[in-house]
Order: sequence, then C-alpha cells, then structure tokens
Amino acid sequence: MEEKLSVCLINDSFPPLIDGVANTVMNYAKVINEKHGKAAVAVPFYPNTDDTVFPYKVIRYPSLNTERFIDYRAGYPFSYETLEQVKAENINIIHTHCPFASTFLARTLREPLDAPIIFTYHTKFDVDIERAVGDGYLKEKVIKQIVKNIEACDEVWVVSEGAGENLKSLGYKGDYVVMPNGVDIPKGKVSPEEIEKATAGYDLPEGIPVFLFVGRMAWYKGLDIILESLVKVKESGNDFRMVFIGGGMDKEEVEKYSEELGLSENCIFTGPIHDRNVIRAWYSRANLFLFPSVYDTNGLVVREAAACGLGSILIKGSCAAEGIVDGETGFLCDKSSASISEKIIELCHNPEKMKKVGENAMEKIYISWEDSVQKATERYKIVLENYRNGKYEKEQTFEDEWLGTEGEILDIICKAKSRGKNIKNEFESYGKTAFNSSLRAAKSFNRRRIKLKNSAREKQNKIKKAIKKRLEKYF
Repeated sequence: MEEKLSVCLINDSFPPLIDGVANTVMNYAKVINEKHGKAAVAVPFYPNTDDTVFPYKVIRYPSLNTERFIDYRAGYPFSYETLEQVKAENINIIHTHCPFASTFLARTLREPLDAPIIFTYHTKFDVDIERAVGDGYLKEKVIKQIVKNIEACDEVWVVSEGAGENLKSLGYKGDYVVMPNGVDIPKGKVSPEEIEKATAGYDLPEGIPVFLFVGRMAWYKGLDIILESLVKVKESGNDFRMVFIGGGMDKEEVEKYSEELGLSENCIFTGPIHDRNVIRAWYSRANLFLFPSVYDTNGLVVREAAACGLGSILIKGSCAAEGIVDGETGFLCDKSSASISEKIIELCHNPEKMKKVGENAMEKIYISWEDSVQKATERYKIVLENYRNGKYEKEQTFEDEWLGTEGEILDIICKAKSRGKNIKNEFESYGKTAFNSSLRAAKSFNRRRIKLKNSAREKQNKIKKAIKKRLEKYF
C-alpha cells in the first residue's frame, strides 16, 4: 500500500497578511488535503487571527512584531511547543517557502521528524534585503546566510528558469527543479452582473479602455514605468482608466506621483482586495493588464489575468514573460515608458487585438493549482524515496550540527513532557551537565594558556640573556 503524504508547509507570510507566496501555501495545503494526503501549515503567530476557517491544520509559532520596519512579523522558530504540534501530524515531507525563519524552522525539524526538506525559491530576496539594509556589507552577509540556508535543504525548487538563474547569481551552487505555480481563479470571465456589483461606484465609462495592475504597491514592481507610460498615452489623445489593486509601503507615494503627472482623473486606487471573486471580476472587466516588473520570478497575476481572458504587457526577458509569445499570448516591450506607451497607444486603436490575445492566453498559458500541485506531489514521492536511500547526504557544517542539536533538545523536552516527567528538572540536569563539561574544557584551556605563556616568558628571558652576554663582550 502506497504511503500517504503528510506535508508540513512553512512560510513567513500567511493571513491576515496576504501576498503571492502566502497564496501559494494556502493553495498547496488546500489541494493536498483534498486530493493527495494531509497538509499542515506552520507560520508565525499573528494576534486576533481565526485559523478555524482553514480546512487544514494551522500551527502558529512564536513571532516578534517587526511590522514597523518590514511588512511581516519575524518568526522565532526554536519552540518545543511548535515541534510538539508538528510531530502530532506525522509529517514525512517538510516544504519551506521562505529562506528566513521558515527555513531555520525546517532545519530544526528535520532530525526529530526524520523528513526531507524541500525549498521553493519564489522571490528575488536580494531586492527586499537591499531595501531593508542598503547596498553594502550587511546586504552581502544576509544574502550569504540565505544561500547557506537554501543549500542546506535536500532539494530546491524554483518557480521559473529565470528564478533559478537569479538564485545562481546570488551564489547558490546546487541544482534546482523548475516547479511552476498555478492560479486559484477558474478559467472564464464572470457574468456582467458580477462585474457590475464588484466595480460599482467607480468611474468606468462605457467604451473607455480599462488597464489593470494587481499586486504589492512597491516601486520595484515597475509602477513608475506604468505611470510615465500613461502620461504619453494621455498626451496622444486617448482616454482610459488605470486601476491599481493592492496595498504596500509605497502606495501613498505612487498616488502622489500620479497626481503630479496629471493622471488623477484617470487613475483608480482601490487598496487591497482579499475577495478572490471580486479580483476575478476586475480581471474580467479590464481590457489590458500592465505588469512591467522585472522583480517577480513567476508573476502569478499574469496567469490569473489569463484565466479571465485578459492579456498582459510584460518586459522582454523578465521572469513574468517566460512562455509568452509576443502578439499571441501577450505583448512584450522594452523596459521603458516609451516602448510601453507606444504599445498601449497601438492597442487602443485595435481593441480586437487585445481581446484576441487575451483569449489565446486563457487557452495556452493558464495553469490551475490542481495541475500544479499534482506535479509537485509526484515529485514529493521521489524526494522521499531519495532521502530514505541516502541520496541527499551532505557535508555537515557547524550550523547544521547546531540546528540539528537544537532540534534534538526540543525533541527531548517534548518526550519528557509526554512521559509526564518534570521538564524543568530534566532540562536543568541537561544544563548542569553541559555547564560542567564547558567548565572542564575552560579550565583545561586555561592551564594550556598559562603553560604556553610561561614557556614564552622563558624563551624571552633566554634571548635577553644572550643579547646581554653579546653586548658585554664588545663593551
């Protein structure tokens, strides 16, 4: 009888915080639970969350509130309560989706669970790191740690070839498997009634083209290029509406820049929308999706737009443009406002072209989460077999040993608790043993240090005597 998959999915983001990777983890868990076995999700604690709404186990591990500095809470992965909850799920695959706290947690769990770790590279983390710490020594150190964390995993997946090449450029030297993500939006447009309900209250005149962006409101997504392109489109005499859906740290600056460029009457900022049916209605209402990002490694929103028959303008050579045929399943431009504005103006005079390319995208580049996770679960089984056959043995670094030991200590605490023993006494006993061992080592080192110091002093005195004797000979 084939072994049932039991997967622990780990990530630094999860509702109430929504981003592309959180969406990926939710869909992996949902589809695995429905069709392939059992899934549990381990994510940082957020206050006032209701995890009972999810049809799978959600394990919250301790976190620190760092939202003033970054968009996320920082997880603290070394918790025996977390290990206890994860062990209760009888996990045989660990799948981490973020190289920070998530992967430290995965590496701590590997020994107690005796399960392989798969890491998926979703995002160009070097861009986020530079935003947080600047471009210098600290950035290099953080990236080096990220790469070490990734290389410590048993298998590495990337969401596109471009993502894999970006990972290599950061210093990663291992192999990777391309595992594209799917989308949770079904194929086909929604009804006119649903579009009307979702877009009610917004200034969207009939016959005026609607352009759309969905994602984090961050400059590195190419939002400045969108706005500067639209200035030229407006100057050419074309009317339009540009809808931005999303929130983020740069949202206020983007809105202010649109006003400075004289686009206030043309731009609509809805803020974040969490209802996927409403998002789907906006995709169905729009005429063209603008996504000039060279940051994204996969661009799920491009496939989401395609699901609703909406074609995209993308940057040539970007990861988001992988698999797109120019003029057939999307429109490829240079990374410049001049190139993009020229294409938009051309399409404003040829709306049938926009419609046809959107229909082609729906049929040719759409991939469902069911298909994506089916492929992933097939690979899970291969990884599990390789792990049990010893094919992932690697040279153990100090960090591997430390994290493995950390996991073993947490496991000891869990076992002690389950046996009803006094955890405090057992841990104190362990601590006393470790302390006494360290004290003996320190005393031994100190004796050696004193011995070497005395030896050096003796040699120094001999040299002084020899020099003095030589001087006395001449004087």
